[in-house]
Amino acid sequence: MKIYVGNLSYEVTEEDLRQALEQFGQVESATIIKDKYSGQSKGFGFVEMASKEQGQAAIEGLNGQELKGRALTVNEARPRTENRGGRGGSGGGRGGSGGGRGGQGGRRF
Repeated sequence: MKIYVGNLSYEVTEEDLRQALEQFGQVESATIIKDKYSGQSKGFGFVEMASKEQGQAAIEGLNGQELKGRALTVNEARPRTENRGGRGGSGGGRGGSGGGRGGQGGRRF
């Protein structure tokens, strides 16, 4: 299970992240996302746990807990595509005048 860990101190290393989550099970990988130009941490990372149960235990055990002075935000990682576009906004320039306005707006199943 892939876990998102946010609000990381810039001082936290991948090894720190790994050690923090190992108490909940086997850590397959731990990665801190860094700026591609400066190499500076972006303040979040991802950890892959061996099972969903271990991942859930890590989420419940670490969300809101402090690591190097910062309260962590820990939850199940979601694919990037779910977080982008689609809802609200301008519709990404896909054809015409909205299409979704009005009560029934073309929903046919």
